[in-house]
Amino acid sequence: MSYLDNILFAILLVIGFGYFFSNIKKIHRNINLGIAVDRKDNPGLRWKNMAMIALGQSKMVKRPVAGVLHIIVYLGFIIINIELLEIIIDGLFDTHRIFSFLGLGYDILIGSFEILALLVLVAVSVFWIRRNVIRLKRFINPDLNGFPKSDANYILYFEMVLMALFLLMNASDLHLQNVPGGFSHFVKAGSFPVSQFIAPLFNGMSNESVLLFTEAFWWLHIVGIFVFMNYLYFSKHLHILLAFPNTYFANLNPLGQFDNLEAVTKEVKMMMDPNADPFAAAPANEGEVPTKFGASDVQDLNWVQLLNAYTCTECGRCTSSCPANLTGKKLSPRKIMMDTRDRLEEVGKNIDANKGVFIPDNKTLLNDYITPEELWACTSCNACVEECPVNISPLSIIMDMRRYLVMEQSAAPMPLNTMMTNVENNGAPWQYNQQDRLNWKNEN
Repeated sequence: MSYLDNILFAILLVIGFGYFFSNIKKIHRNINLGIAVDRKDNPGLRWKNMAMIALGQSKMVKRPVAGVLHIIVYLGFIIINIELLEIIIDGLFDTHRIFSFLGLGYDILIGSFEILALLVLVAVSVFWIRRNVIRLKRFINPDLNGFPKSDANYILYFEMVLMALFLLMNASDLHLQNVPGGFSHFVKAGSFPVSQFIAPLFNGMSNESVLLFTEAFWWLHIVGIFVFMNYLYFSKHLHILLAFPNTYFANLNPLGQFDNLEAVTKEVKMMMDPNADPFAAAPANEGEVPTKFGASDVQDLNWVQLLNAYTCTECGRCTSSCPANLTGKKLSPRKIMMDTRDRLEEVGKNIDANKGVFIPDNKTLLNDYITPEELWACTSCNACVEECPVNISPLSIIMDMRRYLVMEQSAAPMPLNTMMTNVENNGAPWQYNQQDRLNWKNEN
């Protein structure tokens, strides 16, 4: 490549990574719109969870076919992109296979990259067939209508093209390495167990033509990587980055344990304390916004729940295991996460458009995105939380929004209102006077 090529590559590198990091800053800002919550306890267990679940894919293999194929694609994405470092150095300094000095180690690396690239092509093809030919139920759910369905296919096409370009680049490179007497600076380096079978496609072509193909494949491959990297911001595929912090900061409490609202706990303690003087409480700050019970919008959720929303990969394991959804109810845990992310993105764009300040838009996550019917269909069984491959908790969002409906709007369904009235009046969920509870023992 000429110096002009090196300069062009450097500009491309700056633009690609610059745009990527600017979008990462937006995601970080949006996540921090959530309420603060402390998730720094028990770091040992948190690191273990991240290693086992995010890195080790331990929950993915509960469904073996998808799990094994996903591990192949995951390893391919992580390991093959090690070669991105070599591409960047070669692009900036006009070198060729700068790491070839590693000798046998380099041959092993390139050979393993090629085998993985072929396995990724096979795995991605199977994923495409499962989505578009077999049409598994969880992939044709109405949740995925529109962009989400297209997005899944775009990612598969991206991965197919990138792996194909990698192999074609190596095949043309191998052809030039074997030119009698050597060709330009194409030194013999690397092992090519897959692309050696593609290299004969270039037989009969002039060396100059093959060189043009090599450079075209190289440029298309690196540009494709930058485009894919920046597409992550708009895609469900963002989980490849966020799965690690998401599993680290996941809730470590038993699945059936819910947190208590601090404001409610404080009031109850004061009510139960015979020595408490309610009139001695500190006067409220007139400029302070009263604490909201539960959540009606994304700003009322905690930052981990917002991280969950960005991490969701829309795989549908949660919805396919949800008893409410399986019995025809409107609830879909996957949709809960997708709606939360969509609303959070909308809020973020509002802030960007108004120079860092959120201007009320007369919309909320509750009602405009998620309906009470969906929330009350939940049985709080935690099946969605158990099934999620990256420890996302749709249930925590559902419960916080239910709290808002009950405690802020008194909008619980009639059976629940009846039950709560009975508990208040009779000390039990049933509509019986306390003195009549044991009447059953006198029945014949």
